[in-house]
Amino acid sequence: QTPLQRLEDALHPWVVFGVLPLFALANAGVSIEGSPTAILGQPVALGIVLGLVLGKSAGITLFAWGATRLGLAALPPDARWAQLHGVAWLAGIGFTMSLFIAGLAFGEGELMSVAKLAILVASVVACLGGMAVLRLLGGREP
Repeated sequence: QTPLQRLEDALHPWVVFGVLPLFALANAGVSIEGSPTAILGQPVALGIVLGLVLGKSAGITLFAWGATRLGLAALPPDARWAQLHGVAWLAGIGFTMSLFIAGLAFGEGELMSVAKLAILVASVVACLGGMAVLRLLGGREP
């Protein structure tokens, strides 16, 4: 390996797990003013968290199930429905489009700050939920 490749390999985890998430948060412009629990108790925040965490996972799982029942798709032979549901949880992680839609819905103001915090919390919950489901399933065969 060249010195540049060794340096790139050494920096990769720091960049992927440190620099990029911090850059994304900084560009999201999230400011937490007041108590995070009070902010997350607002109806807008609860709707966003439930929609991203439960709505996306349930929607993807049910759509995939319906598509297979109608013969439009097939579950891969080495996959299980529980695994698909675990991966569906991970769909709640993506917050870029959610921030865009929240900007269209709320403009600038207090509700936008609430929405940004709720989106980031939902992303973390979806990530941890998906990881937990997939970790519990392990590498078991179908």
